[in-house]
Amino acid sequence: MKQIAKLKNSIKQSPVWKKRIHRLMFSNARPRLWVKWLVNPLVFHHGKGAVIRRNTVINVSPLNRFRLGADSTIEEYCVVDNGVGDVIIGNHTRIGLRSTLIGPVQIGHHVILAQNTVLSGLNHNYENPGLPIHRQGVSTRGIRIGDGSWIGANAIITAGVEIGEHVIVGAGSVVTKDIPAYSVAVGNPARIIKKLDAASGRWVKTE
Repeated sequence: MKQIAKLKNSIKQSPVWKKRIHRLMFSNARPRLWVKWLVNPLVFHHGKGAVIRRNTVINVSPLNRFRLGADSTIEEYCVVDNGVGDVIIGNHTRIGLRSTLIGPVQIGHHVILAQNTVLSGLNHNYENPGLPIHRQGVSTRGIRIGDGSWIGANAIITAGVEIGEHVIVGAGSVVTKDIPAYSVAVGNPARIIKKLDAASGRWVKTE
Protein backbone atom coordinates (compact mmCIF):
# COMPACT_ATOMS: atom_id res chain seq x y z
CA MET A 1 0.00 0.00 0.00
CA LYS A 2 2.88 2.39 0.76
CA GLN A 3 4.37 1.74 -2.67
CA ILE A 4 1.02 2.47 -4.33
CA ALA A 5 0.66 5.70 -2.36
CA LYS A 6 4.19 6.71 -3.31
CA LEU A 7 3.47 6.03 -6.99
CA LYS A 8 0.28 8.11 -6.83
CA ASN A 9 2.17 11.05 -5.34
CA SER A 10 4.87 10.80 -8.00
CA ILE A 11 2.27 10.85 -10.77
CA LYS A 12 0.42 13.81 -9.24
CA GLN A 13 3.63 15.83 -8.98
CA SER A 14 4.57 15.26 -12.62
CA PRO A 15 2.33 17.16 -15.08
CA VAL A 16 3.60 15.06 -18.01
CA TRP A 17 2.96 11.70 -16.38
CA LYS A 18 -0.31 12.91 -14.92
CA LYS A 19 -1.55 13.81 -18.40
CA ARG A 20 -0.42 10.49 -19.86
CA ILE A 21 -1.99 8.40 -17.09
CA HIS A 22 -5.19 10.42 -17.27
CA ARG A 23 -5.46 9.81 -21.02
CA LEU A 24 -4.82 6.11 -20.52
CA MET A 25 -7.40 5.70 -17.74
CA PHE A 26 -10.15 8.14 -18.77
CA SER A 27 -12.33 8.79 -21.77
CA ASN A 28 -14.42 11.97 -21.85
CA ALA A 29 -13.94 12.42 -18.06
CA ARG A 30 -15.09 8.87 -17.30
CA PRO A 31 -12.94 5.90 -16.29
CA ARG A 32 -12.39 3.47 -19.15
CA LEU A 33 -14.03 0.06 -18.92
CA TRP A 34 -10.74 -1.69 -18.18
CA VAL A 35 -10.32 0.54 -15.13
CA LYS A 36 -13.85 -0.17 -13.88
CA TRP A 37 -13.67 -3.91 -14.46
CA LEU A 38 -10.04 -4.78 -13.73
CA VAL A 39 -8.53 -2.10 -11.50
CA ASN A 40 -11.29 -0.72 -9.28
CA PRO A 41 -12.33 -4.10 -7.80
CA LEU A 42 -8.73 -4.62 -6.64
CA VAL A 43 -8.35 -1.14 -5.16
CA PHE A 44 -11.71 -0.20 -3.63
CA HIS A 45 -13.04 -2.32 -0.77
CA HIS A 46 -16.36 -1.32 0.77
CA GLY A 47 -17.43 -1.98 4.34
CA LYS A 48 -19.52 -4.98 5.32
CA GLY A 49 -23.15 -4.56 4.31
CA ALA A 50 -22.44 -1.56 2.06
CA VAL A 51 -24.75 -1.25 -0.95
CA ILE A 52 -24.40 0.63 -4.24
CA ARG A 53 -27.66 0.41 -6.16
CA ARG A 54 -27.52 -0.76 -9.75
CA ASN A 55 -28.52 2.45 -11.53
CA THR A 56 -25.76 4.68 -10.23
CA VAL A 57 -22.93 6.42 -12.03
CA ILE A 58 -19.70 5.61 -10.19
CA ASN A 59 -16.99 7.65 -11.92
CA VAL A 60 -14.13 6.61 -9.69
CA SER A 61 -10.51 5.78 -10.36
CA PRO A 62 -7.58 4.63 -8.20
CA LEU A 63 -5.88 8.01 -8.58
CA ASN A 64 -7.96 9.21 -5.61
CA ARG A 65 -9.68 7.42 -2.75
CA PHE A 66 -13.27 6.20 -2.76
CA ARG A 67 -14.55 4.57 0.39
CA LEU A 68 -18.06 3.46 1.37
CA GLY A 69 -18.44 2.50 5.01
CA ALA A 70 -20.16 -0.48 6.59
CA ASP A 71 -23.96 -0.69 6.23
CA SER A 72 -24.02 2.47 4.09
CA THR A 73 -26.08 2.84 0.91
CA ILE A 74 -25.79 4.84 -2.28
CA GLU A 75 -29.28 4.92 -3.77
CA GLU A 76 -30.40 4.74 -7.40
CA TYR A 77 -29.35 7.33 -10.01
CA CYS A 78 -26.66 8.94 -7.87
CA VAL A 79 -23.41 10.25 -9.34
CA VAL A 80 -20.14 9.75 -7.45
CA ASP A 81 -16.95 11.24 -8.91
CA ASN A 82 -13.50 11.21 -7.28
CA GLY A 83 -11.67 12.51 -10.35
CA VAL A 84 -10.37 15.63 -8.59
CA GLY A 85 -10.57 14.55 -4.95
CA ASP A 86 -11.30 11.75 -2.50
CA VAL A 87 -14.87 10.70 -1.75
CA ILE A 88 -15.07 9.17 1.72
CA ILE A 89 -18.41 7.99 3.15
CA GLY A 90 -18.70 6.73 6.73
CA ASN A 91 -20.67 3.89 8.29
CA HIS A 92 -24.49 3.67 8.46
CA THR A 93 -24.87 6.56 6.01
CA ARG A 94 -27.43 6.87 3.23
CA ILE A 95 -26.93 8.84 0.02
CA GLY A 96 -30.41 9.61 -1.32
CA LEU A 97 -31.85 9.17 -4.80
CA ARG A 98 -30.31 11.22 -7.61
CA SER A 99 -27.70 12.86 -5.39
CA THR A 100 -24.33 14.03 -6.70
CA LEU A 101 -21.00 13.79 -4.88
CA ILE A 102 -17.94 15.36 -6.51
CA GLY A 103 -14.79 15.16 -4.42
CA PRO A 104 -13.06 16.14 -2.35
CA VAL A 105 -15.94 15.18 -0.04
CA GLN A 106 -15.87 13.52 3.37
CA ILE A 107 -19.15 12.37 4.93
CA GLY A 108 -19.30 11.04 8.48
CA HIS A 109 -21.18 8.19 10.14
CA HIS A 110 -24.98 7.98 10.50
CA VAL A 111 -25.52 10.78 7.96
CA ILE A 112 -28.63 11.10 5.78
CA LEU A 113 -28.53 12.85 2.43
CA ALA A 114 -32.06 13.16 1.08
CA GLN A 115 -32.89 13.00 -2.63
CA ASN A 116 -31.33 15.35 -5.19
CA THR A 117 -28.65 16.74 -2.91
CA VAL A 118 -25.45 18.11 -4.47
CA LEU A 119 -22.06 18.18 -2.75
CA SER A 120 -19.31 19.46 -5.01
CA GLY A 121 -15.78 20.24 -3.90
CA LEU A 122 -14.99 21.33 -7.47
CA ASN A 123 -15.12 24.80 -8.99
CA HIS A 124 -14.27 25.89 -12.52
CA ASN A 125 -11.80 28.77 -12.59
CA TYR A 126 -12.81 32.03 -14.24
CA GLU A 127 -9.89 34.43 -14.29
CA ASN A 128 -9.67 35.37 -17.96
CA PRO A 129 -12.95 36.57 -19.54
CA GLY A 130 -11.39 36.10 -22.97
CA LEU A 131 -11.10 32.32 -22.57
CA PRO A 132 -13.87 29.70 -22.41
CA ILE A 133 -14.31 28.56 -18.84
CA HIS A 134 -13.57 24.94 -19.70
CA ARG A 135 -10.03 25.98 -20.71
CA GLN A 136 -9.24 27.74 -17.44
CA GLY A 137 -8.79 24.70 -15.24
CA VAL A 138 -10.42 23.84 -11.96
CA SER A 139 -9.85 24.37 -8.26
CA THR A 140 -10.93 22.24 -5.32
CA ARG A 141 -11.86 22.84 -1.69
CA GLY A 142 -12.96 19.94 0.47
CA ILE A 143 -16.45 19.48 1.89
CA ARG A 144 -16.92 17.81 5.27
CA ILE A 145 -20.21 16.59 6.78
CA GLY A 146 -20.14 15.66 10.47
CA ASP A 147 -21.59 12.54 12.08
CA GLY A 148 -25.34 12.32 12.58
CA SER A 149 -26.27 15.16 10.24
CA TRP A 150 -29.26 15.30 7.89
CA ILE A 151 -29.11 17.18 4.59
CA GLY A 152 -32.60 17.86 3.22
CA ALA A 153 -33.87 17.24 -0.30
CA ASN A 154 -32.52 19.44 -3.11
CA ALA A 155 -29.91 21.06 -0.85
CA ILE A 156 -26.61 22.22 -2.33
CA ILE A 157 -23.35 22.23 -0.36
CA THR A 158 -20.66 24.33 -2.03
CA ALA A 159 -16.90 23.78 -2.10
CA GLY A 160 -14.98 24.38 1.12
CA VAL A 161 -17.98 24.11 3.46
CA GLU A 162 -17.72 22.22 6.75
CA ILE A 163 -20.92 21.08 8.44
CA GLY A 164 -20.61 19.99 12.06
CA GLU A 165 -22.09 17.01 13.87
CA HIS A 166 -25.86 16.62 14.27
CA VAL A 167 -26.78 19.44 11.91
CA ILE A 168 -30.02 19.71 9.96
CA VAL A 169 -29.93 21.51 6.62
CA GLY A 170 -33.41 22.30 5.35
CA ALA A 171 -34.72 21.19 1.98
CA GLY A 172 -33.69 23.42 -0.91
CA SER A 173 -30.99 25.21 1.06
CA VAL A 174 -27.76 26.46 -0.52
CA VAL A 175 -24.93 26.25 2.00
CA THR A 176 -22.03 28.57 1.23
CA LYS A 177 -20.54 28.93 4.74
CA ASP A 178 -19.64 26.57 7.59
CA ILE A 179 -22.45 25.38 9.88
CA PRO A 180 -21.47 24.63 13.50
CA ALA A 181 -22.49 21.42 15.27
CA TYR A 182 -26.00 21.04 16.71
CA SER A 183 -27.58 23.66 14.48
CA VAL A 184 -30.52 23.94 12.09
CA ALA A 185 -29.89 25.92 8.89
CA VAL A 186 -32.30 26.83 6.08
CA GLY A 187 -32.57 29.10 3.05
CA ASN A 188 -30.56 30.46 0.13
CA PRO A 189 -27.99 31.32 1.24
CA ALA A 190 -28.46 29.09 4.27
CA ARG A 191 -28.70 30.79 7.66
CA ILE A 192 -28.84 29.27 11.14
CA ILE A 193 -32.28 29.49 12.72
CA LYS A 194 -31.77 27.20 15.75
CA LYS A 195 -28.92 26.07 17.97
CA LEU A 196 -28.81 23.58 20.81
CA ASP A 197 -28.15 25.26 24.14
CA ALA A 198 -25.61 23.05 25.93
CA ALA A 199 -26.62 24.20 29.41
CA SER A 200 -30.38 23.59 29.11
CA GLY A 201 -30.36 20.90 26.41
CA ARG A 202 -33.04 22.84 24.53
CA TRP A 203 -33.17 24.23 21.02
CA VAL A 204 -32.92 28.02 20.96
CA LYS A 205 -34.01 30.20 18.05
CA THR A 206 -31.34 32.52 16.71
CA GLU A 207 -33.63 34.99 14.95
